[in-house]
Amino acid sequence: GGLRDLYLRKLLPLEEHYRFHDFHSPALEEADFENKPMVLLVGQYSTGKTTFIRYLLEQDFPGMRIGPEPTTDSFIAVMYGDSEGSVPGNALVVDPKKPFRKLSRFGNAFLNRFLCSQLPNQVLKSISIIDSPGILSGEKQRISRGYDFCQVLQWFAERVDRIILLFDAHKLDISDEFSEAIKSFRGQDDKIRVVLNKADQVDTQQLMRVYGALMWSLGKVINTPEVLRVYIGSFWSHPLRNTENRRLFEAEAQDLFKDIQSLPQKAAVRKLNDLIKRARLAKVHAYIISYLKKEMPSVFGKENKKKELISRLPEIYGQLQREYHISAGDFPEVKKMQEQLETCDFTKFHSLKPKLIEAVDNMLANKIASLMSLISQEESNMPTELVHGGAFDGTMAGPFGQGYGEGAKEGADEDEWVVAKDKPAYDEIFYTLSPINGKISGINAKKEMVTSKLPNSVLGKIWKLADCDGDGMLDEEEFALAKHLIKIKLDGYELPGTLPPHLVPPSHRKPLQTAE
Repeated sequence: GGLRDLYLRKLLPLEEHYRFHDFHSPALEEADFENKPMVLLVGQYSTGKTTFIRYLLEQDFPGMRIGPEPTTDSFIAVMYGDSEGSVPGNALVVDPKKPFRKLSRFGNAFLNRFLCSQLPNQVLKSISIIDSPGILSGEKQRISRGYDFCQVLQWFAERVDRIILLFDAHKLDISDEFSEAIKSFRGQDDKIRVVLNKADQVDTQQLMRVYGALMWSLGKVINTPEVLRVYIGSFWSHPLRNTENRRLFEAEAQDLFKDIQSLPQKAAVRKLNDLIKRARLAKVHAYIISYLKKEMPSVFGKENKKKELISRLPEIYGQLQREYHISAGDFPEVKKMQEQLETCDFTKFHSLKPKLIEAVDNMLANKIASLMSLISQEESNMPTELVHGGAFDGTMAGPFGQGYGEGAKEGADEDEWVVAKDKPAYDEIFYTLSPINGKISGINAKKEMVTSKLPNSVLGKIWKLADCDGDGMLDEEEFALAKHLIKIKLDGYELPGTLPPHLVPPSHRKPLQTAE
């Protein structure tokens, strides 16, 4: 709707006038604005990319091949379809309803390695998933692909909502090609999430080392001020080899699901952000091209002047940054730009047309802001669009929901008070603390509670939860409850914010009101 209209009216004329599409990125099409959120998976082969997709969908998809050998050497777009089947790349890039038409410029070598796998899966009603070829360590891979792998990755990165980098915890190595692949996501850092997969194959100590090494290596490749979010776990449906970190893996999987589930809701803002990034680059590009045009002589010495301008490009960048107050980060990479300029005829470039720039400035200053508020209104009125189906449904309710029947939730579905089974042991301690009229004072309770070595802030919270009637003393049931809450905390679970009904001591429960 509004976004595409803005693009066609304000930004496209500037892009066309200064040949933005030849240099940076093809024109946006209707499908780029309409499509579902996409998640791009990137990793070295056998890091479990394809298995990860199976884990999310909980079903096989057409065209998938799993094995220790580099199997997926194709890009596979896994999308929703009413029936199962796969569409080859050459047919995909002529389908106006799919956002892939512009991939045709990467030629046949690429299109033969690109397919769309369609299946009727609930998860795919909300998101599409792009599986990329496994990246090999070593050199031999580079020659055999037959198309520019990094450029294709970059094309996808500009259009997807999430980029998930998969690493294997029990053989972490980041090859040159992987580093280059990650570098081609420059400027898309906000979309990147990292998954450290197969973490159950190593013990806790090794896991800590691997995690440290991963963060260090990524820090050298991705220069982002924020620390990348890394999800640690075992994303397939096999039994865990090391169960000591089971709870950590469950919590991490939950977080990752939440992250992916929020994509449909954030999709509109993401498209808007990508349009803003694009508009800023298009403006900078216009300044560069028109500057080169202005410097060209009208008659003699064109070739020499062109060579000189290309080698002076870094200085020209600096000059334009000062003149137009643009930050260096908005400029395209110098080396790549120089290579592209080699083949251009500078005399055919257009000179600066302030009108075109004004239109984009007006779009950035006024139109985008009103769109932004429109989107956030729509978002708050929208029912929360979450991703459903597949692995996303096993995580919410029922006995295998995160933390079900554990910690403070233990005993929620039993008739008997869950504290009762340990109460005899707690009673023995209670009677050593000199109760008066069946209650012990705060001071005496404190003496016992601090032996747990829990910090005061936690003990204070436990006291608040346990002193049900708020009289500053504990009776034997309240004391047993306090000990139970201490045990929950020592077992590594969180304390509830308020006391859940099943933990309230029987003598403090309000009699059920009978309807009159």
